[in-house]
Amino acid sequence: MITVVFFAALREARDSAGCAVADASTVAEVWERATDAAPVPSSILCAVNGQLSSWQAPVCAGDEVAFFPPMTGG
Repeated sequence: MITVVFFAALREARDSAGCAVADASTVAEVWERATDAAPVPSSILCAVNGQLSSWQAPVCAGDEVAFFPPMTGG
């Protein structure tokens, strides 16, 4: 299983902090399975095991994939 975590507005929109998916080989496939193929909002970032990654990054069982909007500070 791959653990999926949503942050900020994504978490609120899904009314869920996360879920788990199986049989995904890339970050893009994880998004597709975790969101029932919802369109990807613009500017969404992703990380695998705490490292920023691309949507084509490979994933495997035991990984954690996080999706979050860009953050700014002040």
